Amino acid sequence: MLSQPSDDEFGFAPDYDAPIPYMHRIRTYYQTLGYGAPYRWAHYTEVPFTPMTKPLAEATISLVTTAAPYRPEAGDQGPGAPYNSAAKFYTVFSGDSAQDHDLRVSHIGIDRKHTTAEDSNTWFPLPALREAAARGVIGKVAPRFHGMPTNRSHKTTLEVDAEELVRRVKEDRADAALIVGN
Repeated sequence: MLSQPSDDEFGFAPDYDAPIPYMHRIRTYYQTLGYGAPYRWAHYTEVPFTPMTKPLAEATISLVTTAAPYRPEAGDQGPGAPYNSAAKFYTVFSGDSAQDHDLRVSHIGIDRKHTTAEDSNTWFPLPALREAAARGVIGKVAPRFHGMPTNRSHKTTLEVDAEELVRRVKEDRADAALIVGN
């Protein structure tokens, strides 16, 4: 009889340590809200890719986030806040990359059971990007960062928001964008 090796022997995680099935949970959530058809994530069989034309250490990098500017009148938006649709934004926005900004993620449908949303670098790593520029890892940070709305309309995202975002990134003469979707 063959003996089964233990999980420890191979360094396997225990069976209960599995990814959170967020796609299934969100589809079920939308159906429960009465949307009928389940939410469908946009994904493509072919994705255009443009290789970098210069080394990263010489490139201007733009930061794109789905985090929202903090608005005190919109209710609780702090770490651990429940989902807060009042904090959502509906148009692309931009801010000065040389300044610090208070952006938050209470308007995003994140897994609040398994995260605290205390580390703003996870959704808005502008200080880390500036540090990377100072160390020579990247050439420089683009003059502005950009916020991308998290509207649920694929049509609006593709035909309005994405076009505006690309226009702004090009206007800033960025060579590449670091997209931090939450």
